[in-house]
Amino acid sequence: MPPPKKRPSPPHRSLRTRLLAAALALVLVALVVAGLAIGVILHRFVRGQIEGHLDAQIVALRAGLEAGLLSQTLDAPPFDRDGPGWAWEVRRGSETFCSGSLRGGHITITEPGPDDEPDRPHPADGAGPHGERLILRVLTVPGTPPATIVAAAPRAALYGPLREALTSLALALGVLGLCLIAGLALQVRLGLAPLRRLRADLASVRAGRRDRVPEDQPAEIKPLVAELNALLDQNAQNLERARGHVANLAHALKTPLATLSMALAEPARDPGGALRLQVDDMDRRVRHHLRRARAAALAGSARGRTPLAPRVSDLRDALVRLYAEKGVAIDCAVPDDLSVPCEGQDLDEMLGNLVDNACRWCRTRVRVAASSQASGIAVRVEDDGPGLDGAAAEAVMTRGRRLDEGVPGHGFGLPITLELAELYGGGLTLGRSELGGLKAELTLPA
Repeated sequence: MPPPKKRPSPPHRSLRTRLLAAALALVLVALVVAGLAIGVILHRFVRGQIEGHLDAQIVALRAGLEAGLLSQTLDAPPFDRDGPGWAWEVRRGSETFCSGSLRGGHITITEPGPDDEPDRPHPADGAGPHGERLILRVLTVPGTPPATIVAAAPRAALYGPLREALTSLALALGVLGLCLIAGLALQVRLGLAPLRRLRADLASVRAGRRDRVPEDQPAEIKPLVAELNALLDQNAQNLERARGHVANLAHALKTPLATLSMALAEPARDPGGALRLQVDDMDRRVRHHLRRARAAALAGSARGRTPLAPRVSDLRDALVRLYAEKGVAIDCAVPDDLSVPCEGQDLDEMLGNLVDNACRWCRTRVRVAASSQASGIAVRVEDDGPGLDGAAAEAVMTRGRRLDEGVPGHGFGLPITLELAELYGGGLTLGRSELGGLKAELTLPA
């Protein structure tokens, strides 16, 4: 039966992206709803104003109809304008009275509206003499015969001002939306600032510049900081216990080995020296694994920082004297302010293995350089010797495999350096140097 397929994990999005996306969606929805609501209100307001003019004209026409004065002009503004649009018409039996703007034409009611109140004008839609669409108000006056009073306004009177108002409204809402989005972006940035500070504090703890995360945090982050500090305290306690165990183990093992070494120093007890070699090998292995245990314990938050330049300078002076007959020249380019979160003894052992290896296999020149990079601190040791081929370099980088066992004749303590570097969160890579020999690059966290 084939194993079940793993579902693809969802893409990781940042909190800032999520917050900004949600805020942008809410702002857009709010602006659209506000624009529609204001548009409906403006439409009702403008139409109400137009219908108020039409109703006032109908009241005047009804008064003139009841007084028998329709023969006189009742074209009050804006019904006194020339051309179609604003107009009125009174129909009673076979008689028809209309405004001068109709010029003998008639108003056609195309969609009569509801007549809920007979004594009040009701809305309707219609067309003018030339088919132009009009807004109508119609009133039926009872009598013998009944009369129908119609007052009309052009649709441009409604949609022209409405279009102008909505255009200004859209611009205002657009500017408001941009201001809101900018404000929300600033709010999100300020809101996430404590998380950036928390990340920097954790980086300081990891680098050894702090022992704990500062507790002066916003209320929402305080529980997280308390848990982190509790974890750091627990790790510190575990570190102290580990150091105690390592010290006890070192004392328990070193004393018997020292006793055996002293006992075997007499030629009569070990004529061939084989047992002494085994004891020395056991001592080296014990020291190596104790060193690994110490480095593993020091991988916690209680690490100190060691300046790099003085260690390299002391190492150069010692190795130049050691290889004086060979005439080795060691060039150093290490910034004075560069330091690494590593114990001094472990740093000396890693650098000593690399530089001693370079001095042993170079012709005359060794170069040591260090720099700070995004991934941490890189220390490069190069020589002008024969170097290593690809197979040898791959063999030496195999975890737990010494180079002198995998490739005879090339054992330079590189596996120990690799293990220590990895226990500190770094690494070791080998390559070809510009000088022609081996380039060993040791990386450690900043």
